[in-house]
Amino acid sequence: MSKCFGWRTLLTVPFLTLFMLFSADWRKVSETLCWIKQRPRRLLFLPLSSALLGVQLWLFLWAPLHGKALEVSLGYFLLPLTMVLAGRLIFRDRLSLLQKLAVTCAIIGVGNELYQVGGVSWTTLVVALGYPVYFILRRRFGTDNLGGLWCELTLMLPVAAWFAFGGNGPLAALSISPALYWQVPLLGIISAAALVCYILASRLLPFSLFGLLSYVEPVLLVIVALLLGESIGRDEWLTYIPIWLAVLLLVSEGARHLVRRRRAL
Repeated sequence: MSKCFGWRTLLTVPFLTLFMLFSADWRKVSETLCWIKQRPRRLLFLPLSSALLGVQLWLFLWAPLHGKALEVSLGYFLLPLTMVLAGRLIFRDRLSLLQKLAVTCAIIGVGNELYQVGGVSWTTLVVALGYPVYFILRRRFGTDNLGGLWCELTLMLPVAAWFAFGGNGPLAALSISPALYWQVPLLGIISAAALVCYILASRLLPFSLFGLLSYVEPVLLVIVALLLGESIGRDEWLTYIPIWLAVLLLVSEGARHLVRRRRAL
């Protein structure tokens, strides 16, 4: 799975570069480099944010194959709460009534999950605390754009190459399964598109709303798991039902926001 992480990163960078060239976002890279040139000590920040992002991308692939999927999913359930808390304490975001109700539902669901699991592992904490630190740093230093993301991924390339080409026969899988010749590039396209959308959302949305919408990811993962034949235990329903209710409340909040914008226009 470390090789998969390596290939994913290696292929994401060129596709992201093409996207930025065609979307006129490449200037963001120049702006980021000029930002560093003004104060060279800022160069220390980019490796830090790159490492934070790299750990998250690697952990997401590593956990399912090492019996840590439940712990990581718990981290993603906790993530919106920690981001809402960060948005409230650091950015002074205000929560609407529906958002407060959504947070309450989420607390109930996450509380039950904590009770069922019986503790918090390091993998859970890495997700729940690592992402808020990552996004806060990007906003504080003004690199919450595609230029900053490109620089972060570029700094990952040496590590990604070590993962992808280290060991015996790094290209052996391609010769065994010819379908990988198109599946691997497709992985790069999908990864680049997902990261672009995620970073744009972190920049355009209020920090608290962005954190609450993060609940959509674990809910979708549950749906995929059900389609693949997994089942939800009796004790787990008290986790998922409040989370799904929180998502419905956020959908309602988003619909109201769109209606208000259209009326304003």
